[in-house]
Amino acid sequence: MGSLLAKNQIGETCVICEQTKTAGIHLYTSFICTDCESIMIKTDTSDPKYKYYVEKLRKVTKPGIYS
Repeated sequence: MGSLLAKNQIGETCVICEQTKTAGIHLYTSFICTDCESIMIKTDTSDPKYKYYVEKLRKVTKPGIYS
């Protein structure tokens, strides 16, 4: 619990903007900050930035099952 608390106070690196942020969501084992999340949600598929976000999200992979 202590390491989780420390992790939240320090922040995590966003898979999209690659900056350390304290607030965001986790998608599998990757972190997406709230700023990038809100921008991605509002981006239209015809916007050139859409392709950028798709490429960045390719980094997100489903974690394997460990036994």
